[in-house]
Order: sequence, then C-alpha cells, then structure tokens
Amino acid sequence: MKNRKNSGKIYSISISPQRGQLKHEVSEANMIKGYGIENDGHAGNWDRQVTCLAWESICKVNRENNLTIGPGDFAENILIEGLDCTSLLLGNQFRIGTDIILEVTQIGKEDHPSIVSETFGVSLLPSEGIFCKVIQGGVVRKGDTVSI
Repeated sequence: MKNRKNSGKIYSISISPQRGQLKHEVSEANMIKGYGIENDGHAGNWDRQVTCLAWESICKVNRENNLTIGPGDFAENILIEGLDCTSLLLGNQFRIGTDIILEVTQIGKEDHPSIVSETFGVSLLPSEGIFCKVIQGGVVRKGDTVSI
C-alpha cells in the first residue's frame, strides 16, 4: 500500500434493489460473507460485491462542478471519510468496525454511460471506485471505524 493515512470512518451506507440505479442511504446494513450487502442489487457471488469511495472525493467533485451530490448518488455502497481509498491496492484488506473484513478486488471500472453520468455529468467509479468482496461479514453502521 502507498504511504497514506490508514484509518477513517464510515460516512454513509447506501443500497438499491437493482443494478443501474442511484442508491439510497440507510443507517446500517448487513454484510454477508462471500455475497455483499443484504438487499443490494450488486450483491452476489462475484468480485464487485461492495463499492467504496472516499467522502473527500465527492466533496471535491461537488466544489469543482458546483454540484450537491450526496451519499449513494455515485452508486456507491460505502463512503469512507478520512481514508484515501485511492491508496488501496488489489488484494489489500481492511476492517470495518470489529467484525467486517473487505478485500479489494478491483480498482476503477470501465467508463460507460450510466445513470450517474447521465444525471450529474460526472462519475467517480471509473477512476476512484474501490470494488471489494466480503471476507468476513457483520452489521456495518454509519460512524464505524475503518482501518487497514
């Protein structure tokens, strides 16, 4: 891992029932080992079970583009405050709270027209999205600590 701050906290948790939709914020969610977030359309037996972004990245996009994008608007599941998500590497694992462990399986993704780019004219997942699988599950809550 690059030399960066290695801890932060959960700023928000967001889910949607299907893929290809903006997500809505929830106060807590159940992360299931090998599956993802219960009741989220991206959960399943694949490498992109949970999507994470840095809250600071969203704040920067809002400032630069005069937007008011909030939790779930970039179709992310987890916004992490205080941790530079772009410093994570493939295979890195990080802990949320005391129980949950996520492993980075993909950094960024193919950039294609999506509900996010069509709605806001900008997207972060292609450049800054961190996609993870759930190694150890549990309940994630807003404010939980995140550590490498």
